[in-house]
Amino acid sequence: MLSKWKLLAVMLLLVAGLLVAPALAEDDLMGDFTVSHYFGGFGGEFIDGIVDDFIAANPGLMHAASPVDHEQFKTSILVQLAGGNPPDTFSYWAGARIQFIVDDGFLMPIDDIWDANDMGSQFPQAVIDTAATYDMHKYAVPLTLHWVGMFYNTALFEQVGAMVPTTWDELVDVAEKFKMAGIPAFSLGSINRWPGQFWFDMILLRTAGNDYRNQLMNGEAAYTDPEVVRAFGLWKELVDAGYFYPDANAYDWDEAANFVANGEAAMTLMGTWIGGLYAGNDMVAGEDFDYFSFPTIDEDTPRASLGPIDTFVVSADAANADAAKAFLNYLTNPDVQWAFAEGAGNLAPSLLVDTSNYNDVVARIAAEIAADPVFAFNYDLATPPPVAEVGLNSFSEFMANPGDYEAMLDRVQADAQAEFDGMG
Repeated sequence: MLSKWKLLAVMLLLVAGLLVAPALAEDDLMGDFTVSHYFGGFGGEFIDGIVDDFIAANPGLMHAASPVDHEQFKTSILVQLAGGNPPDTFSYWAGARIQFIVDDGFLMPIDDIWDANDMGSQFPQAVIDTAATYDMHKYAVPLTLHWVGMFYNTALFEQVGAMVPTTWDELVDVAEKFKMAGIPAFSLGSINRWPGQFWFDMILLRTAGNDYRNQLMNGEAAYTDPEVVRAFGLWKELVDAGYFYPDANAYDWDEAANFVANGEAAMTLMGTWIGGLYAGNDMVAGEDFDYFSFPTIDEDTPRASLGPIDTFVVSADAANADAAKAFLNYLTNPDVQWAFAEGAGNLAPSLLVDTSNYNDVVARIAAEIAADPVFAFNYDLATPPPVAEVGLNSFSEFMANPGDYEAMLDRVQADAQAEFDGMG
C-alpha cells in the first residue's frame, strides 16, 4: 500500500536536496549479454535506447536485442526459464508474477547491489515493499509506475455538455448523455483479455474494498460471493444499457484508445501508458485529452489507486550475472528512469526524478496516488498466474455474453479453486 505520508516525505526530501543520484558501476564488463523485455510493441524504442546506451558505456559486452510481444512474453519467458536457457535479465511485472517465479527458484536475489548502491534511498518504501521485495530478499528494480483511470476526449465532453463524474450515478448520467448523442460512452478493447480486468478491479475496489479483494486474489474468498456478483452486476448494467463501443473483444487496447482520440467514443478505462500513445499522435495532455479517477460507488469504502509496476530482474541461471546486475543498477539512474517515463507516458518510481518534468495530467495523477490510502496491483498481477488466466478468460466471456455471468462465476470459482489447490 502506498502511503500518502511517505510520498509527502519523499517530496520534502527532494526539495531539500537530500537525495542524490546513484553512481554507475565502474567494473569492466565482458562477454555476451542478453536482455529480454515485453515492450516489443509500444514502448520498445524507449527501452531499446536505454539498453543501447548501457552497451555503449560497456564496449566489452556483446548484446543481442530480444524484444517480445507483450502477450507472447507471458508464455515465452516461462518456457525459457524452465528450459534453463533464460536471458541474463528481463522485464517482469511486480506482484504475484514475480512471486510465482521466485517460488520456482528462477530468479537471483540482488541484495548485494541493492545494498552496495543504496537503492533503498532511491524508491518509496511502499514500492520497495510491494515491487522489489519477495521472501525478505530484493529481486527487482522498479522501472515504471502506472495508474489506471478514465481517459476521455475533452472536445466530446464539451460537445454534449458533460461534467467529469465523481460518483457512479454521475457516471451513468454522463454515459446516458453520450448515448442520446449517438456516441458510445466507453471504449474497451479486450481481444487480449487484460484490458477488461480494469473494469472488474475498479468496481470491486470501489464496493467491496481492497481487503476483500486481497482475500479473493489469495483464494480466501470466492467468485460466487455477493461482493463479486454485485461487481459484475454493476458492470452488466452499463453493458446492457448500450454504453460500450460494440464488439469489445474484436479490438486491442490501443484501437480502443484511438476510438476515443478520433471522437468515435468518449472515454476508456486504461493505464497511464495511454499518454505515450496519445503524445505520439500529437495530442496534448490536458487539452485534447484528460482523465478522471474511477468514480466513488460506496462512500464508506476507502479509495484505492490501481496499476502495474514494471521491473527488471536477474535470472537465477544468468550466464552473465555481473552484466545483468550492472544493468539493473544503471536502470536506477534518474536520467534513465525519466527517459522511459517521458517516452511511455508513465510515472517514474525513482525518488530522484524531478517531478516538475511531468505534464499537467501526469502531475495530477501523481497527486491522486499520494491522496489514496491504497495502491493495488491490477488483477493479473495480484493473483497467481494460473488463476489470473481463469479470471482473464472470464472478463472476455462476460463482454461477449453478460447475461449469463452468474453461471459463469460458478465455473470461475471451480476453476480458480482447482488452480489454488494445485499450487498448494
